[in-house]
Amino acid sequence: MTRVQRFSRATLPVTPWKNGGGTTQEIASWPQGAGLDSFGWRVSIATIAAAGPFSVFAGIDRSIMLLEGDGVRLFTHDGRIDRRLDVPQQPFAFSGDDAIDCTLLGGASNDFNVMTRRGQWRADVRVLVHAAVIEAAPHGVLLALRGAWRLNDEACTEGEGLQWADAAQAWHAVPESEDARLVAVRIVPA
Repeated sequence: MTRVQRFSRATLPVTPWKNGGGTTQEIASWPQGAGLDSFGWRVSIATIAAAGPFSVFAGIDRSIMLLEGDGVRLFTHDGRIDRRLDVPQQPFAFSGDDAIDCTLLGGASNDFNVMTRRGQWRADVRVLVHAAVIEAAPHGVLLALRGAWRLNDEACTEGEGLQWADAAQAWHAVPESEDARLVAVRIVPA
């Protein structure tokens, strides 16, 4: 049986960061209840409210995407990474092994984050603007970024989404408004 759960950004619990620089709203992680040192994959929304270093996650592949706000600049002190995250809905992939620093480009921003344990899981992160078939994946998250969507038989409006774990699921995603945007995350074995 496919285990699909609805969620809303408005009701996700908010957890402050240890360094005080922001907060996280976890959408889903697997296995359920796994901590930051033992998850196979994790999808969340973070509010970055202050400059500072990103947490290092050894052995983790990461993808981050600006949702709202002025954005941030991500960089390593050796110059290998220097990326402005100031255009919404443009995923940027990087290694959690890297010691990344972050500066704000204005005020606080909200970012969509996907983390997968390298060698176990891999994430495909896409932003959809047109009707599409999202191929089956054993795990995943769909979040309406803007407008309304029909996801198989489920209706989702801005800020609402679906997540599933440990069950192969494919989706027919159909926008129901002109400005609709949907982030689709498929998590598959590496």
